[in-house]
Amino acid sequence: MRLNKYIFNLVCVTLLFLSCTKRKTLPPDVLLPVPTPAQQAWHEMELNAFIHFSINTFTDKEWGYGDESEKLFNPTALDATQWISVLKETGFKGVILTGKHHDGFCLWPSAYTDHSVKNSPWKNGSGDVVEEVARACAKEGLKFGIYLSPWDRHQANYGTPAYIDYYRNQLNELFTRYPSIFEMWFDGANGGDGYYGGQRETRKINGRTYYDWPTTLAQIKKMDSTVIFFSDAGPGVRWSGNEKGIAGETNWNLISPDTLYAGKPGIEKLLNEGNEAGSHWIPIECDVSIRPGWFYHAKEDTSVKTPEQLFDIYLKSVGRGSLLLLNIPPDRRGQFHDEDVKSLRGFKKLHDDEFKVNYARNAIVKADSYRGNDDRYSPVALTDGNKETYWATDDGKTKATLEINLNKRVTVKYIVLQEYIKLGQRVKSFSVHVYKNKSWQEVAMATTIGRKRILKIDPVETDKIKIRILNAKACPVISNLEIY
Repeated sequence: MRLNKYIFNLVCVTLLFLSCTKRKTLPPDVLLPVPTPAQQAWHEMELNAFIHFSINTFTDKEWGYGDESEKLFNPTALDATQWISVLKETGFKGVILTGKHHDGFCLWPSAYTDHSVKNSPWKNGSGDVVEEVARACAKEGLKFGIYLSPWDRHQANYGTPAYIDYYRNQLNELFTRYPSIFEMWFDGANGGDGYYGGQRETRKINGRTYYDWPTTLAQIKKMDSTVIFFSDAGPGVRWSGNEKGIAGETNWNLISPDTLYAGKPGIEKLLNEGNEAGSHWIPIECDVSIRPGWFYHAKEDTSVKTPEQLFDIYLKSVGRGSLLLLNIPPDRRGQFHDEDVKSLRGFKKLHDDEFKVNYARNAIVKADSYRGNDDRYSPVALTDGNKETYWATDDGKTKATLEINLNKRVTVKYIVLQEYIKLGQRVKSFSVHVYKNKSWQEVAMATTIGRKRILKIDPVETDKIKIRILNAKACPVISNLEIY
């Protein structure tokens, strides 16, 4: 009797073990490369602001020559709190301030040059714009970043090894005085005509080797290991190849940066679209100004981008898996102009109105398959509101179909998809279909998804939507689906 009971218990335990083993299907293998934790956090920000404010604001120039008098810098009512409050109100998560543009004028009292705010009449030379912006960001909970132009049309030693020491000393100054800088921005404006301490000449440098960026970035990494570096080719995030704020319709977060450098010509298309076989995760940061220029010019007060234009740029940047870096230049008072503020608020309202009701939230989603028939990878994960759950197929299955039942007829304008990029970017192409007039009709065809893909379609009334993954580098892994 005892033996039979023992055998019965053994059988039950064995069956339970086998059942649990069956349920515990292994997750998909990581498809390298993948974002670092710092890059993942950067992706989640979606909207950052660029702030161009310097001596050019007072000379009405875009590029200062380097011979401008420090006495010209004199904002009458500088209010960094106004800048950051408006940005927070309108949905921005971080700020990149131009600490030094190509003219060499520094917005902080640098110990390494006299060409800075310390020799301006503003606050009798005791002011520090960088500190005021950094403090305002900390108060409002926005991340703070800095742009320090590699080119300097004021420095007499530009083009010599001594300038590299100067540049690194200023970086050390910034990262020491203003800790928690989340992003350092540098570009490819490398040499040309300038003042250069009174010589008024043209100086050319080898953009690939002159700055010795690996050594410079390693210096900064020792001070802050989490900082994101922006340049044409990263290494943290890359340029979009244009200043229109637009990422490629095909946008791989991957490139191979071994032959790239800031300012290298002819790489705009590569930067805009990425490389499916790229060796590094280096996503796009799409920079664009709310005005025609980067610095404030009164003549452009009637040329501020409208809320509708900003929303369209949002769809073509964030909506293509990138981050939008929108420049808002303070005026000569040292405040955001009313027209810029009005447009930002209109953009926020338009965004919130368009994405107000997610018809897919908790909707029933069916898939033609899911990984190991394990509920952890079922299509329920697509609409549960949890960004850490995902639907996935079995290894080797790179085509799949999803069908969403909305339970009622609604007018659909946007389809949002997100890959679980912690496991890599995978989808190469997909299509969207709506059920209308008793048949399925294709309404969109696209390539990559990445961190977020927003497809805007002609408004259509439907109660069912079908998404077909047509091709992928490996089994698709989708974490979120939204319908608006």
